[in-house]
Amino acid sequence: MARQREVGTLWIGGPLSWMEQLCLKSFVDKGQRITLFGYEGIPNLPDGVIFRDGREIIDTDDFIKYEQKNSYALFADLFRLHMIHKCPGMIWVDTDVYCHGPMTYDSDYVFGYELPGEHRVNNAVLGLPADSEMLARMLEFTSDRYAIAPFLPRKRQEMMRKQADKGKPVHVSQQPWGVWGPMMVTHYVHALGLEAHVQPLNAFYPITFPERFKFMRRADLAAGLITKETTALHLWASNKRQLGTLHNGLPPKGSYLEMLVQEHGINPALAPIKGRGNTTFDGALIDELDLKTVSSAADLTGHARSFMLALHHKFDCDLQVINCNRRGKFKADDDGWLEGYITFLVENDVSRDRIQIIRDDKDLRPVDVLCNLSGFGDRLSVPFLQKFLERCMHSDSRVFMDVRKGSGAFPFLKAFGTNITISKREEEGHEITRIRVQAKAPEVNSGGDTWDHIALQLAGTEGWYRAGPNGHSFLYMPRDPDILVVTFDNLDIAMTKREDRRPWGYNFIKDQGWSMLGVLAGGWTWYREPWVCEQFDALQQEGFFKKFKRVVFYGASMGGYAACAFAPAAPGCDVVAISPQSTVDKSIVPWETRYKTVWDRDFTGKYGDAAQVSAAAHRVSILYDPYEPLDAQHAARFSNANVAHLRAPLLGHRLGSSLNQMGILSPIILGALNGTLTPQEYYRLLRARRNLPRYQRELFKRAVEKGHTKLARSLASHILEQNPNRAVRIGLEALTTG
Repeated sequence: MARQREVGTLWIGGPLSWMEQLCLKSFVDKGQRITLFGYEGIPNLPDGVIFRDGREIIDTDDFIKYEQKNSYALFADLFRLHMIHKCPGMIWVDTDVYCHGPMTYDSDYVFGYELPGEHRVNNAVLGLPADSEMLARMLEFTSDRYAIAPFLPRKRQEMMRKQADKGKPVHVSQQPWGVWGPMMVTHYVHALGLEAHVQPLNAFYPITFPERFKFMRRADLAAGLITKETTALHLWASNKRQLGTLHNGLPPKGSYLEMLVQEHGINPALAPIKGRGNTTFDGALIDELDLKTVSSAADLTGHARSFMLALHHKFDCDLQVINCNRRGKFKADDDGWLEGYITFLVENDVSRDRIQIIRDDKDLRPVDVLCNLSGFGDRLSVPFLQKFLERCMHSDSRVFMDVRKGSGAFPFLKAFGTNITISKREEEGHEITRIRVQAKAPEVNSGGDTWDHIALQLAGTEGWYRAGPNGHSFLYMPRDPDILVVTFDNLDIAMTKREDRRPWGYNFIKDQGWSMLGVLAGGWTWYREPWVCEQFDALQQEGFFKKFKRVVFYGASMGGYAACAFAPAAPGCDVVAISPQSTVDKSIVPWETRYKTVWDRDFTGKYGDAAQVSAAAHRVSILYDPYEPLDAQHAARFSNANVAHLRAPLLGHRLGSSLNQMGILSPIILGALNGTLTPQEYYRLLRARRNLPRYQRELFKRAVEKGHTKLARSLASHILEQNPNRAVRIGLEALTTG
């Protein structure tokens, strides 16, 4: 019986790229136990990979690098020796080693030649007896960070001795690449006469370093070099540089790498190659984004395609591409790069109807993320950026851009927000700083076309407007004396994301002839301003709500929380809440990891825990996705007898956007507000999701993850008869070839 071997590896540096995900998942899929050691949590670790704290092996915060290449490979060279010493029988593999076939070697000596000629031994795959002389010698050698290696060229050794004699010994981080890696392993294999234990070239390195680019060319070129002897296949992480600079951080179409990610169900767009050594690629910006949700993103210069793709796949957001010239003017004809840009997005599973080309000033709208890489403030004059910042930013927007030293961009940007530095680089003798700009909150309390002015106009002579501290306000617009709809909205969104600058649902409610009370928060406060509670107390004491035969509180997410929490002010009201939080009090919901901005707010009192106090309502309708874990946990806390849980499976936290795409948001909300929406009618309308590409994709993915292969194939065939759902097609191909 073949020996069952466990492999181990190490990752330092945040989220994994698709290459590491692919390699780790390949061991799981091929049935080989694999452990990943790390010194911090890894958010996108594939299922089935065992995670252990790296401090079990080396308890340190000193992660030494090869300084010239800014690479943790030096620490990894040290770590693997100590891992093998402390975990007898475990085989080390680099995170760019793919499991072509399980390793079942009987010997604890597991390493291989990396080049023809049977001399140089690589350590990307390394196994040694824990008590072997070779391991002991290498541990001793690496214990001295200033040691002069006997296997370095003679002239290099002499130079290092002279430096040491002068009191300036050369630290290992300044020594040649591989001094604790392949150079050292090769030396001790031959010094100790262990050549008989070395696996042939085909075992791990059938595609050698000089041939590594074949992984990025036609799949058959690499496949033709791999033999039956191949087990752990080295994919060469050095390919990342070309993947990042020439292929947007993704596996090239038709390549061996693309074939592998499809086989193992990896979506590269969610985790593009983000950097190599001192070079950072645009896909890395996805890790610099501090927003929880993104509904729209725009590229102003055409240099952020991999970032835009990652945004779409992570947030299911709409994408805009702006067609303007060097002076910010819109062009009569599309620029030459646009066709290739759109083709790239479509080929990577972005539906064409989710992409908009902006060709006119009137089409500019506020977006959540605006990209201006290698554009205005760098290669182009920064004043021409002003129009786009004014038209495309709202209070929660993030702008990613490059600033060339001396361009005047930093003083220019002060009027629009604050910025943080992401990275710096030298380019053509100029220092370029990549930054993230966070917008300033809009002025809403004084002068001109402000919210005060707009609200007073909307209230008219019959209604009223009350402004409170920190941008909070109440706006009452009387119409129907019998029906009142109370909506909860964010003033920043009303003033910056909506062209008409109206509270949510204004036109919809007006068209029904209903009276409306708009409650607006001055940002992401969850309405925990004492003044807001005081206003609801006053309205209740005045008998304001009792004047109406029917009162409905409505809100989504933060507004959904408020719609439920303030129900006691109007006992007997109906509540409609989409994806609401029950509270954000960490002592009650310690599992709620979102909304850090409000963790220090007081959620106690009469209007505190929405799940409890909403018992004062007549009926509480909760719309939520049961497969969004945090939303589902909040929904479960609403357990009073007056609660109706209306499930919207696989539509996500922002399910309102999905319902709107299906054309059923209006009838659902109208039915909920006028009291005619029954669960039966709701689920009848929800059947429209069967034709929604996002729902189809998520349903197929779930069937695959649950191991229902036959069902997944049948479902995929049915979906593809309706529309060319690329994600489903690729998934079906992977099932078929697998």
